[in-house]
Amino acid sequence: MADADALLEPGVTERPSTPEPDPPPSPVAAPGDETVMSLLDHLGELRKRIFRSIIAVAVGSAIGFYFATPVRMFLQEPLGGIPLQVLGIGDAFIIQVKIALVIGIILSMPVLLYQLWAFIAPGLTPPERKLVRPWIPMALVFFSIGVVIAYLVLPFAITFLFGFTDESLQARPAAGQYFDFVTTMFLAFGLVMEFPILLVGLSTVGIVTSARLRSARRMVILGISIFAAVVTPGGDLVSPFVLGGTMYLLYELTLVFIRRSGR
Repeated sequence: MADADALLEPGVTERPSTPEPDPPPSPVAAPGDETVMSLLDHLGELRKRIFRSIIAVAVGSAIGFYFATPVRMFLQEPLGGIPLQVLGIGDAFIIQVKIALVIGIILSMPVLLYQLWAFIAPGLTPPERKLVRPWIPMALVFFSIGVVIAYLVLPFAITFLFGFTDESLQARPAAGQYFDFVTTMFLAFGLVMEFPILLVGLSTVGIVTSARLRSARRMVILGISIFAAVVTPGGDLVSPFVLGGTMYLLYELTLVFIRRSGR
């Protein structure tokens, strides 16, 4: 057999190296797939969602400030004609701002829920997103129900608290304290109604199961009791009882739903 070096061109002393094959192309994410985000990307995304949420609350509060006076008159109806006192020079303005802020949070709730969903959705798989997505508009419905329940409970709480007054201890409530009481109740009841949405979401991603929720029932009852007593303002017995009872009822209904869904 002839020497292979004889086949080289004159003046060429080395055999040409065989070209290496090109590396396989990196996989391209299919349309609709979420790419992996770094920590800085997550922080940037969180900042963007928070900024948009603040803008939505600000716009809603501006609208709420325009309607704050009729809303304030509406919230005073459960007092049954008892006048409110303004103790500080700027208290009336601060009350208007607080009412406007609460109105702004309520009006911007659809935007807030969407921003929350847009932030957590990339971390879910497509089947998980499909299961959780219908609960996002339901969260708005639940929040509205919580605000309505708070307004229905408000007259009973006021009646209970004013039941300890007499001729020597007359009811002359301060306007600032009263509206702090009312707005805190509204937000507390509205946010508590998101309780089942949170449990369903956690069960969807496999963090909790119906068996785990059943085994933790005693601790849940204790936690609900403490939470209802701390969150509800005023010190009356009606508000924490109604709030705690509502949370426990939602817990049991959510437990049944999760169990029937096979988780």
